[in-house]
Amino acid sequence: MSKLIHTPRLATVTDHNPTSATFVIEPLHPGYGMTLGNSLRRVLLSSIGGAAVSAFRINGVSHEFTTVKGVKEDVVAIMLNIKGIRFKVYSDEPQTLTLTKKGKGPIKAKDIQTNADVEIVNPDHVIAHVDDDKANITLELVIETGRGYRALDEQGGGRKISDMIMLDTLFTPVVRVRYRVENTRVGQMTDLDRLLLTVDTDGSITPRDAFEEAAAILVNQYTALAGQTRVEVSSPLGSSDAGLGEDGEEPAELMTSIEDLNLSARTTNALVNNDIHTIRDLLSLSEAELRDLKGFGNKALDEVKEKMAELEL
Repeated sequence: MSKLIHTPRLATVTDHNPTSATFVIEPLHPGYGMTLGNSLRRVLLSSIGGAAVSAFRINGVSHEFTTVKGVKEDVVAIMLNIKGIRFKVYSDEPQTLTLTKKGKGPIKAKDIQTNADVEIVNPDHVIAHVDDDKANITLELVIETGRGYRALDEQGGGRKISDMIMLDTLFTPVVRVRYRVENTRVGQMTDLDRLLLTVDTDGSITPRDAFEEAAAILVNQYTALAGQTRVEVSSPLGSSDAGLGEDGEEPAELMTSIEDLNLSARTTNALVNNDIHTIRDLLSLSEAELRDLKGFGNKALDEVKEKMAELEL
């Protein structure tokens, strides 16, 4: 057994919908499922860049503890609804946008007049309801970019003018992160970890982009602490250059399911029951390791060898 700590690989990514995906990372060194899962979760929830409203102003309103004529909600309720608007901002500078509503009806995020640097992710989000046909409501919103959470007392003093209502700001676009660690095996190594990490975002960033940004942040942090020290690592378990094509890429055939090989039912069940699901998994085992599999005899071994020869593998 190698004394080196092998590197894992991103085995699969399952997209549940545009804002939710599950990442499967395996095989991991024993105990590393929890180590990586907890680290990635904390960074995803605290450090991914995003945009949010940091201040707003309503015509005729000087503070949040009041009401707006012709509007059903009070200013506190409007403030909470404004916090729910999600943006994509393509500039590092604060953006000031205006919303004007005349007459009766709901005020939605899509009523905001955007510019080339700002895109609204949830345009149908309701900000308030106007119940007066003669009402004329004007809102001014300040959108900033940042990371994590910024408390109200951390806001810059330059924006605290008389009728601008400041907000504590949650920039993070990641809504929820869950992870689960399972056991997995490669050959005779049965104490390895498999990490399943599910990321939900608000739509302003894809789960894959958030995942990759979190991993890059961790790499930067640990590289700064490591100094000049470098640790030799081994390649991912089960990988082999022999299975690579001329361009260094793994052939798609290696991901063919065992159940698609037309092996006998007994041989197929024996392989699947031992967590061998693809040709790649099969080729990672030596002949001796195959013989040691539970329920896998010489007849099954001969059948597999004939199939691999038929496939020129």
